[in-house]
Amino acid sequence: MKQSPARERMRRTLQALAREYPDVGCALHFQNAFEILVATILSAQCTDKKVNQVTPELFEKYPDVAAFARARLPTLERLIRPIGLYRNKARNIVAAARMLRDEFAGQVPDELDALTRLPGVGRKTANCVLVNAFGKPGIMCDTHCCRVTRRLGLHQEKDPVKIEFALARLMPEKEWGDFSHRIIVHGRQVCHARKPDCAECVMHKWCEYCQS
Repeated sequence: MKQSPARERMRRTLQALAREYPDVGCALHFQNAFEILVATILSAQCTDKKVNQVTPELFEKYPDVAAFARARLPTLERLIRPIGLYRNKARNIVAAARMLRDEFAGQVPDELDALTRLPGVGRKTANCVLVNAFGKPGIMCDTHCCRVTRRLGLHQEKDPVKIEFALARLMPEKEWGDFSHRIIVHGRQVCHARKPDCAECVMHKWCEYCQS
């Protein structure tokens, strides 16, 4: 049976991304599920490079869930101040640590519904934890993923949750994690928000943005 245009475009996109970025993984530095959870919360509206500059000192001072749950907000805010939105992020991290301590025996859950109960954790953050900490399928719809996939013509959605569901229908679950990492890197390196480098894009032949 003939594939739909979107599925065929996704098939070609998956192949092109795999060739172009065969070994791409998470750019955030972490040692365990809780560290990737904290790092991903910190990464909202901030570069992974900046987060990686802050987290070594942060994780040395607060080595586990219990330590973060006891953290004083002014001290935590000072440590993450360079990241931006630090007050709100500090509150969410401490609240999430306390919920993990009190309701999850100090362990980060490996289910999306449980993760999204944590303060400051939406679907993108939850999927990031599932993919990178637990090796489970998940689509990380950050701003790069949303922008690039819309330009490629893989969907017409604007809401990240609707985009996640639309993309999930176009490829097998086993592809979700690698696709997310690769499309994010492509958005950072090639398909920029203001001036995409279409001449260097391996997908320009079927990209609706390039062909328009």
